[in-house]
Amino acid sequence: MGLLDFMVNMGRLSITMGKLIFNYEKCTGCRACELACSFHKEGVFAPSKSRIKIVRIDEEGLDIPIGCEQCDSAPCITACPTRALSRNNETGAIDLKSDFCIGCKQCMVICPFGAIHYNENREIFYKCDLCEGSPECVKWCVTGGIEYCDEIEKVSKRKSADRIQQLLLNLPKSTRNIDSGGGDKK
Repeated sequence: MGLLDFMVNMGRLSITMGKLIFNYEKCTGCRACELACSFHKEGVFAPSKSRIKIVRIDEEGLDIPIGCEQCDSAPCITACPTRALSRNNETGAIDLKSDFCIGCKQCMVICPFGAIHYNENREIFYKCDLCEGSPECVKWCVTGGIEYCDEIEKVSKRKSADRIQQLLLNLPKSTRNIDSGGGDKK
């Protein structure tokens, strides 16, 4: 299975509810999305507490926004032994119920996008929940590097997956050490 097939199978084939679309070609690496997210969710301007991460590949001059893809057939939901993860019927987001979480980290391990995070100080897991259908990160992304779509056409998702696959195939092997930034752990 190639990367394109993998991404299509991980939730880019059909969608009936909202999803964030990450477009690395438009991202400037300003990190306004991380600040907006952390302030909205945690009350502080701290990129390390954001549900969205900007991954920087210095050698290529690329900034790639990464977050939960709200996969249609979400492996994190399947991997969770306590059903702490479930699909929100109103927004389509995968919600994490902290009260049910036992901290086994299976969701973190299985997520192919690294979109589930752990706060060591508070001992909780967190992930993007689409801000109840009105994502703050999108409101503050002036370049369109992150967009919110209620319904996504199959063709546009395929093109997005093709662009990411082409980018990864063209990167020299020496550039695969990726710095996700993020700053402190407070």
